[in-house]
Amino acid sequence: MGVNVTIKNMPPKLCEKLKARAAAHRRSVNSEVIGCLEEVLIRQRVSTEELLKKLEELRNRVSDAPPLTDEFLRKAKEEGRPRLLSIQI
Repeated sequence: MGVNVTIKNMPPKLCEKLKARAAAHRRSVNSEVIGCLEEVLIRQRVSTEELLKKLEELRNRVSDAPPLTDEFLRKAKEEGRPRLLSIQI
């Protein structure tokens, strides 16, 4: 069963940041406090070997993707933008 905790004398700036973070995550302030505590207190450190293994797996999944050159990114941006219409008056 959970435990009720009351936080007293929270600085106003910290309270506002907590409320903003809760809103950004679409959670209540209470759920955000629990999430923050879990993140800090329960977070598992990943070993270097484990991290390298995950990176290698990711590299293998995207190995057939085209290289991200300046030219590739420029073309992708241009294709994604709507063309402006010229209107003569």
